[in-house]
Parts: sequence; structure tokens; C-alpha cells
Amino acid sequence: MNQRRQYCSLRVGDLLLGIDVSRIQEVLRDTSITPVPLAHPAIRGLINLRGQIVTAIDLRRRLGLAPSAAGSRFSTMVLGETGEALALVVDSVGDVVHVDSASFESPPDTLKGEARRMIDGAHKLERELLLILNLDVVTDLGRGSE
Repeated sequence: MNQRRQYCSLRVGDLLLGIDVSRIQEVLRDTSITPVPLAHPAIRGLINLRGQIVTAIDLRRRLGLAPSAAGSRFSTMVLGETGEALALVVDSVGDVVHVDSASFESPPDTLKGEARRMIDGAHKLERELLLILNLDVVTDLGRGSE
């Protein structure tokens, strides 16, 4: 049966990515992030979110992309998770995208390793592909290949 899904769209470099809207708590713009020495390379730092300390993961670094230019604007997506508070630092946040499950395709077999684990698949949109992130893998820095 064909089901409608809702994803919050975001951009990291040239990639259009999607996260299930139910996983997003809030979006912050140009928030202050405090670096943490000796942290995992994908950890951008810590955010003080109304008294709660939130770990910020740089999605560019996590996906193995080149870092953004110094002083570039960014957005932070706070994940509505149980357990440790986490946020993703992304280039920009777009609209909520409504897609039919029929437009979903699994990643091709040629996509290997960590990239295949982080991407659940893609939805074919009119002009580009919406790559669906597997947040459980993206936020699991203990088993990553970095």
C-alpha cells in the first residue's frame, strides 16, 4: 500500500537530505557552539540549549565532505530523542517534503561501507533525489569508520 511520508529537508554541500519529521525537536540558526578538545572528529562541540547541554555533530564531517568555509552560516537541528541530547549541524534547513512510499528506492548495491549504512535510500523528486538519513547510524560515533 502506498503511504505518504513527511521528511524535513536539509542541505549539506550539494546533497539534499531528509530526516523523518517525527525525529526533529527544533531548528536553531547560527547558534553558539563550544568546541571540545580531543572529541571525535565529527563532533563540532556543545550547545547550551536553555540549560541543557547538547552534543552537536557536524553532518559535513560525518558524511566525509569538505568543511564549510570559515564564517559560513549554518543551522542546527536538535533531535527529539530519548537518552543523550544530540543535534546535527547542517548547511541549511528546507521545507517539509511530502513523498509517497512508492517513490522510495533502496541504496544501490554499489554503495558500500559507512555511506551505505548512513543512507536508508532515496525518494525520486521532480528535480533531484532526497537521500534519507539513518539517524541511528549517523549519530552512532562509536562504530564509525573515522
